[in-house]
Amino acid sequence: MPTDPMSAVPGRPNQAAAEGHAQRLRRRWLGPALVVLSALAIALGASVGSTGLDALWRAAQDPVAWQIVMDIRLPRTLGAWLTGALLGLSGAVAQGVFRNPLADPFLLGSASGAVLGVALLLALMGAPVSSASWLLKMGMTGAAFLGALGGVLLTLLLAQGVQQTLRLLLAGVVVGYVLGAVKDLVTLAVPDVLSSMLGFVLGNTSLLGWNACALLALVLVPLLLVAAASARVLDGLSLGEATAQSLGLPLAPLRAVLVAVLALGTGAAVAQAGLIGFVGLAAPHLVRSLVRVTHGPLLLLSALAGGLLLSVADIIARVVIAPQELPVGVLTAVLGGTYLLWLMYRRTRAGQS
Repeated sequence: MPTDPMSAVPGRPNQAAAEGHAQRLRRRWLGPALVVLSALAIALGASVGSTGLDALWRAAQDPVAWQIVMDIRLPRTLGAWLTGALLGLSGAVAQGVFRNPLADPFLLGSASGAVLGVALLLALMGAPVSSASWLLKMGMTGAAFLGALGGVLLTLLLAQGVQQTLRLLLAGVVVGYVLGAVKDLVTLAVPDVLSSMLGFVLGNTSLLGWNACALLALVLVPLLLVAAASARVLDGLSLGEATAQSLGLPLAPLRAVLVAVLALGTGAAVAQAGLIGFVGLAAPHLVRSLVRVTHGPLLLLSALAGGLLLSVADIIARVVIAPQELPVGVLTAVLGGTYLLWLMYRRTRAGQS
């Protein structure tokens, strides 16, 4: 009597069932786990200062220490989480729109435009970083956002809209290089600009306050809702452009909406915290390495993972060489690049086995 060759391998059906069960468990618990870990990271960040770790209950007994926690540490940590959430969401949208797992939130020229906007403002005002008042800081935020928005609009103009994904991607690369070159010309013409904008280029969360937190939250919540409502387009695009069109999806308008989500999320994050790389690239990869989900849950999980990654990186940047600080953008580049290299190595080994 013939037998099934798969049944001759002991444990294969049980192994497949176990893997499916593990996937269902991870899908069920990953979101709550990220929320709990984010809350713990925010509490830990509010406890970490230049003098080391201060327990929140001890700080509550000292009015001065409690004011430092509430006015400096807590808004900084919460702002870092919100910035990372925006970058994680933007990274998931970018990878879905461009159908490329290596797509970055800065692909549409927003990063280069933000840096150029800050460089032009500092060159026109001629104010060194030591004299940076709150008015100048607000001006730098506005200049960064307008520069990021201008970079994206220039990309869309060069690509003649959002209909052709490849053309949009190439236009973003070209705009990024051109705006970067213009920024270099500005710094050559006004050398003082370079030292003044160093913290912005390297990524900096130390200046995030409650106003920045409110602005980031006001941007994050509606973008999450809009992106989640448009997630079916990303699911369709993952099957190919022709398949998505055959499903009757309104690709052109919803793709324009997703590009606007990507541009606004990236621009708001860069305007408040400077250039912080690899968070938007690594967060969706981290989620995909744990669970297999459609783009609806992926967008939310990527935002949670991005917030957790940046808040943890901000804590490490504060304690690794305390009482001094590392630029958080440099740290995320090192940690994110190392993680992606390890992920590529693991997948290569899995493909060879």
